[in-house]
Amino acid sequence: MKRKALTNKVLVLGVDGMDPRISRKFLAEGKMPNLQKLIDRGAAREDLTLLGAIPTITPPCWTTLATGAYPGTHNITCFWKQSPKSLDAVVYNLDSRNCTAEQIWNITAEAGLKTMVWHWPGSAWPPSSTSENLSVVDGTQPGSVNMGVAQLDWEKIIVATPEIEEVRYAPRVEKQAGVGCIITDLEDTLDDDVDDEMMELWWGDKSREGEEIRTYVMEEEDTEVVIGSKVAYDIVNSPLRDAAGWVNAPEGAKEFTILTSGGVMRRPALILKNEAGEYDRVAIYKNKKAETPIVTLEKDKMVTGIIDDVTKNEVTKPACRSMKIMELDPAGEKVRLWISNALDISSDQLWHPKSLYKEIIENVGHVPPVSLIGGEEDDIVREVFEPSWVPYNKWQADCLNYCIKEKGYEVVISHLHNIDCAGHQLWHLAKTLEPWNYTDEKTYQDFIEKFYLQTDDYLGEFMHLLDEGWTVLLVSDHGLIVGENVPPIIGEYGGLSTPVMEELGYTVMKKDENGNSLREVDWEKTRAVQIRSNYIYVNLKGRDKYGIVDPKDKYDLEEQIISDLYNYRDHRTGKRVIGIALRNKDAVLLGANGPECGDIFFSIEEGYNRLHGDGISTSEGYFESSVSPIFVAAGPGIKPGCKTERIIRQVDVTPSISALLGLRYPAQCEGAPVYQILSEDI
Repeated sequence: MKRKALTNKVLVLGVDGMDPRISRKFLAEGKMPNLQKLIDRGAAREDLTLLGAIPTITPPCWTTLATGAYPGTHNITCFWKQSPKSLDAVVYNLDSRNCTAEQIWNITAEAGLKTMVWHWPGSAWPPSSTSENLSVVDGTQPGSVNMGVAQLDWEKIIVATPEIEEVRYAPRVEKQAGVGCIITDLEDTLDDDVDDEMMELWWGDKSREGEEIRTYVMEEEDTEVVIGSKVAYDIVNSPLRDAAGWVNAPEGAKEFTILTSGGVMRRPALILKNEAGEYDRVAIYKNKKAETPIVTLEKDKMVTGIIDDVTKNEVTKPACRSMKIMELDPAGEKVRLWISNALDISSDQLWHPKSLYKEIIENVGHVPPVSLIGGEEDDIVREVFEPSWVPYNKWQADCLNYCIKEKGYEVVISHLHNIDCAGHQLWHLAKTLEPWNYTDEKTYQDFIEKFYLQTDDYLGEFMHLLDEGWTVLLVSDHGLIVGENVPPIIGEYGGLSTPVMEELGYTVMKKDENGNSLREVDWEKTRAVQIRSNYIYVNLKGRDKYGIVDPKDKYDLEEQIISDLYNYRDHRTGKRVIGIALRNKDAVLLGANGPECGDIFFSIEEGYNRLHGDGISTSEGYFESSVSPIFVAAGPGIKPGCKTERIIRQVDVTPSISALLGLRYPAQCEGAPVYQILSEDI
């Protein structure tokens, strides 16, 4: 059946973590003019909400948006896929080959429309169609383009003062908030564990190669919000002295040393005076004989696109960095400098076709690294983390506009991660809760606002397309809760959550000689485990490696587990923690059934959510936050100034795109076009 196309060009602006409830707050204050323009010219619900798929985790929801199918159908049910060998292990799941539903971009490419899929996490990479009309950029993780494969060196803060006697380097130091960056106990610091497990989880070879990852969440320090807010960084301390031995050092310049590449590469640097005799710049050189610096930094200005050599595993490559002066004493007594992670500028392995990467670099510029540090250290958030997303957002907008204008793409399906990245570091600090009562909630509420305002600027980069015949859809995968409470440990998406299941008597951990729990399951006594965001597995004989539960007892055990979950109470408040608990066969009502959805699906009750993944999309939180995704559409084929009362679901987005373009629906599509907002009957 052929249908009339209502538009010939579609741009999907996906913004990870964008919450319609917080958006409405800032819209009411007149702070998001570009979002307001999109709403005024297009259609949405009055509350701007989209009913999200379950679980409310990034890859399942983006895959639902791309396929029109629920997670139980498309099979991307979490960041992680359950290991077929072990109930306590997972394997990486952001892989289009694990998706069992057809994606909308395969249909548009098949129909002859030149299609770009930009950094869409969960089901985009590797390319799922051989059509020459389809281009795909990354999608192997939700962060930023090339983050998963191109990182050569970690972020650093360099501090130089006259009091420091020698250059010192400490990798990936995790510090308490308020602690300075001058190291007085370097040897002790170097003995501390660095954050390699988390790095391996997201960007290591094990995850990319499909090997098992085993992570136990047993205490608050293991939880995602704690880890996310204390991301470590390298610290370099250097003496600050009068410049000596330079070919071309200006009068009055002072020198210090920067160490990169795991401490093996040295870069001399100068602080320089202005005409008034105050120190206000930093110049970084390859060596003291160099005539010109690699870069000259001015106070309060972040510079990106800095190309310098980086050595990793004894191989040296040119890489792109960003840098910023965080502090520079006008009298020349102290300098504090941030240097970003380093991205290999030759890495084109996640670009299809590879020639597109070269063209983007030549015409738009190198991928700007984004910061992943800050969290509880609000000065780093203010000076580095939040500002680092501004050039990245602009670079991405410029890339998409270049592809539209110069490359002739007719369908562009894109994803931006700034809000979600910030949410996982910062949102829980926007309410004063006991574990973080040394932070100021108003400070972090202001940071939330800054990320929404920079997102509005990003949207503004595309408003011209509404006057050029494009239909623009704004969507998100989920919102992010500012938590009302610190919940018991169950529903952490990163691994096996043990405390509640231990307390209820279903999971048993092995003990040391002092009776302390080890990070190892005692399978001979364990009847069930809770792993990934929302799933409980029975340790079943004949199915699981160490199964002890007889299959004939499975149904009764599930009933007992569900009853105990509903009866479980938070020890701090005495209130119920579990919102929904269903057998796998019953979770079909939520689209959360099938072999990848555990024997029991559950969600956390509103008020006890951690950010988003453990709850449902209708959950609301502090500071007018919610887990709901956003939906707005405007342009040809969309009724202008339209408000609909229809419940719009994530499964409805792809069939709506199909209807707008006059194309067939994906084979496994379970949604329907939002015909109430379309300009013509279909």
